[in-house]
Amino acid sequence: MPQSFDRRTMLTGAAAAGFAATLGLRQADAQPAAGATRDGPLTKTVPSSGQAIPVVGLGTWITFNVGDNAEALAQCTAVMQAFFEAGGGMIDSSPMYGSAQATIGHGLRQLGVPGSLFPADKVWTGSPSDGPAQIGETEALWGVDRLGLLQVHNLVGWEGHLDTLAAMKAEGRIGHIGITTSHGRRHDDVAAIMENRPIDFVQLTYNLADRAAEERLLPLAAERGIAVIANRPFRRGALIDAVAGKPLPAVAGEIGAATWPQFLLKYIVSHPALNVAIPATRNVDHVRENMAAATGPVPDAAQRRQMALAFDSL
Repeated sequence: MPQSFDRRTMLTGAAAAGFAATLGLRQADAQPAAGATRDGPLTKTVPSSGQAIPVVGLGTWITFNVGDNAEALAQCTAVMQAFFEAGGGMIDSSPMYGSAQATIGHGLRQLGVPGSLFPADKVWTGSPSDGPAQIGETEALWGVDRLGLLQVHNLVGWEGHLDTLAAMKAEGRIGHIGITTSHGRRHDDVAAIMENRPIDFVQLTYNLADRAAEERLLPLAAERGIAVIANRPFRRGALIDAVAGKPLPAVAGEIGAATWPQFLLKYIVSHPALNVAIPATRNVDHVRENMAAATGPVPDAAQRRQMALAFDSL
């Protein structure tokens, strides 16, 4: 993998209490009193378990694939520290991501394992019989007692892997199970699995430029009680580049978005069916900027329409 990164390589008030409940927000976070500050970032609950997770997580594709480069490992550890200091929870990785899992494990050994951590990883092998060994290696690389979520990466061998994951969950060895897709691929297959298998999470591509999931998958997730993770929130930085130098629309002030990355993230995480967005970065300032999108007002339906129109008009 290339070791040079541009600014955003691989990153990624509700109007009423009823809207907040639809979003799955903690009531205390949904509508803070004027002038009040929130104790931590906004969270949404996983429908199947009730577990609350901050709406902005941390992805690790490309950015954490640093091998044994000491300087890069230190940068990733600093990002993790800033993420946890801001109240971060979900860190998402995969065996596909080179040394990213080992980089996470390195950071956790340096920092300790905070109570807020929600470790999310994947199984990625075409042979379901090889899944348990790969999962064991993943757990060893992270160095955690239990993964909060295991997903079938891009539906590779999904039928056999979901059987394995369901058995592990039943035994209490993992907290939740799910499937992933990206780049808008295989939505019909994803929908069929959501309709017919008891999964807790689905991960898919969703951002202001990629809104196809709004048509079927996000409503289906809400109907079936499946939590949703948004990958590629910034299209590997392409959306940041596209809006660079352009003024923020007026609605940004209403929703507490001081920068374009915060504007883009707030659109994603304010969808009622969306639980977590996972931008990736090796820059401490960027992770703090991203986590700030989990604070302040939650865009309501009318504001979301304004945000989409403003983005489409650029």
